[in-house]
Amino acid sequence: MLAEVLIQVVVVVGILLPIAIALFVGRERLIRTRSEWRTRLKTAAPTIAVLLIVLLINRFARQRAPRLSREIGFHLTASFYNIEGEFILLFQSIATPETTAYFSSIYVYGYVFLVVFPVLAYFTLPDTRMFRRLLTAYALNYVIGLVLYIFVIAYGPRNVMPHEVAETMLFENNPQYQYLTREVNSNSNVFPSLHTSISATVATFAAITRSAFPKWFPVAVVLAASVAISTMFLGIHWGIDVVAGMLLAALCVVLSDRLVGRWSVTELLGERFEDRLPWLDRSE
Repeated sequence: MLAEVLIQVVVVVGILLPIAIALFVGRERLIRTRSEWRTRLKTAAPTIAVLLIVLLINRFARQRAPRLSREIGFHLTASFYNIEGEFILLFQSIATPETTAYFSSIYVYGYVFLVVFPVLAYFTLPDTRMFRRLLTAYALNYVIGLVLYIFVIAYGPRNVMPHEVAETMLFENNPQYQYLTREVNSNSNVFPSLHTSISATVATFAAITRSAFPKWFPVAVVLAASVAISTMFLGIHWGIDVVAGMLLAALCVVLSDRLVGRWSVTELLGERFEDRLPWLDRSE
């Protein structure tokens, strides 16, 4: 079942990406990228490597983090409920088969598209700094998020009030998606909402680069807002998780600006990458 869901995601996102590239990137940038991709990739290679390492560590740690979290983490589910109450039940008032289908699709397909497209779009910019900042912000989201997941034990609304959110709960309406989400999440690590933090990160970068991609900016904001709402609508996250996700996004965007360009990682590691990846060498 996991393979089937992954194929669906790949197909849907694979259809959306070429359309988005045609609408938001344009032919001229693609032509220029075709002649400059080696230089850009060489410049960004260390940042790409860091992100890949973070993702690998994150995947490895996620399998062992729940056990460590039980030993040293703080149980905050009751505190979240006492502070927030039944706020997320407000979203049940707009629950219809159509809205449930929309937010379910946004949570799975829309989110993946929202994360992947900016990577491709920013790679087409002549200056790779924004591309490297985006990847750095992604890595920071995962690193900080993992630390918070270890120290904060919190169950989402679907576990605390399953009957109240059953009408819109993701796994009640689309049980096949649980095979995908269980690969990256456990039900005890809802704080913060990484769906929200990474989506808000994308929206913030879309605002920063709106002069380069003016049509993408409003689309990114709508999609990011939809992702954040979907996490509460589907009973996955508390409002507190979403607010924390937005704060985490702001922190990661600021840190990416401070970190990228502060040290010449390319000069430090460039030769090693060139030795291991000879296809990056432009001396032909």
